[in-house]
Amino acid sequence: MTHRKSRLLAGAAVLSSGILLLAGCAGFGGTSSDDSSNGGKLTFTTWASESEQAAMQQLIDQFQSEHAGTEITLNVVPYDQMFSNIDAQLSSGDAPDIFRVDYGNLGVYSSQGQLLDLSPYVDQAEIDSFVPAMWEAVSYDGKPYGVPHQTDVSALLVNTDMLQAAGIDPSTLPKTQADAWTWEQFADVATKLRASLPSDKYPFVYNWQLGGAPRWLSWLFQADGALIGPDGTSAQIDSAAGTKALDFTKSFFDNQWVPPASSTKATTYADSFFSEGSVAMAFIGSFLVPDMDSLNQFNWTSVPMPKDERGATDLGGNALVATKDTANPELAAEFLKFMASKDAMSAFCAATNELPTRTDLSGADIPFAVRPDVMPVFVDQATTIEPSDVKQLTSPAMAAISTALQDQLEAAFLNGQSTADTLKNLSAAVTDATKK
Repeated sequence: MTHRKSRLLAGAAVLSSGILLLAGCAGFGGTSSDDSSNGGKLTFTTWASESEQAAMQQLIDQFQSEHAGTEITLNVVPYDQMFSNIDAQLSSGDAPDIFRVDYGNLGVYSSQGQLLDLSPYVDQAEIDSFVPAMWEAVSYDGKPYGVPHQTDVSALLVNTDMLQAAGIDPSTLPKTQADAWTWEQFADVATKLRASLPSDKYPFVYNWQLGGAPRWLSWLFQADGALIGPDGTSAQIDSAAGTKALDFTKSFFDNQWVPPASSTKATTYADSFFSEGSVAMAFIGSFLVPDMDSLNQFNWTSVPMPKDERGATDLGGNALVATKDTANPELAAEFLKFMASKDAMSAFCAATNELPTRTDLSGADIPFAVRPDVMPVFVDQATTIEPSDVKQLTSPAMAAISTALQDQLEAAFLNGQSTADTLKNLSAAVTDATKK
């Protein structure tokens, strides 16, 4: 069964193509904040793939066995219903004690005072055990409102058969950030592939479709640019770095390096182009590695994303949070800390092919269930996420900005809109969104 469980930065729903199962109580179970008789009970609402659900339940069982009298009810629901139902339950005072939230949506809840401030429950040593950028992802105004449970980032998957046919030796492919292709080297590879491939096949595809437009920002960050200034309101995209990033990504279409039907408003995922053999390379999230392993009928491996002034990638993954009005804040905080502990995170990531957020866990530490040979590239790629990137990507304004990115990039890539006009329009959209 294939699961496209993309967690996108702006909170745009990218639906799973598989079936998400229900566990525990049907629908969205919640614990009312005025129910003082629930003792050691917690409710936990999430969406999940089958492997995620199984891993979560195993960890819940372990926590319950280590905390006598504790009962945690896991409610697994479809992603497309998740946040509309959470919003309704928060409004009615019947929200679950714990829920899962992607990093892009977390800022919406923390900025509105709807989540439990974990400051009283964590010390500096615990904070320092997380990658700084990931701790930034769960923080608002300097306070943590969740734990960074896992992340998933994009890297580049390559069809080594196609590369070899183009005269590119797979043994020379980069494997770390230290030897990642520069933009110029990546362009050279794309040019060689374009010359080698038939007209109906393409050198690569980028994963900015179906709500994934914020992934374009990886190119902006690689050029050492910014979308939003440190003040959280000023637009900074109309810059030399913005021009460089947009000109380079426009060249993907101008040079026929990517399928014309793969722009930001396309309806086919990047991994579909790759698995069907339409492209030689694809920018794909780590969580799709199990799908690629089962679907791809060719030899393939992973390489880092190209870099310019610096390396960068997108911010996928999810946090676990507790609601402010939970009847058991101490127990909720203890459970969150357990789920993000070294052993629990290692077990969860190994079972699901997702990436850790802790500084004391590396790719070598985790026995990934599927294609462990390609996963270190993704783990290494995750180190390119900087706190300044996270602050922009988790802005409460990102949902509105995401729509503008989708529209403006489509106009630039396919409809001839100039780079100058595109950046001007995006700058205006950022200013408007951050001041609302």
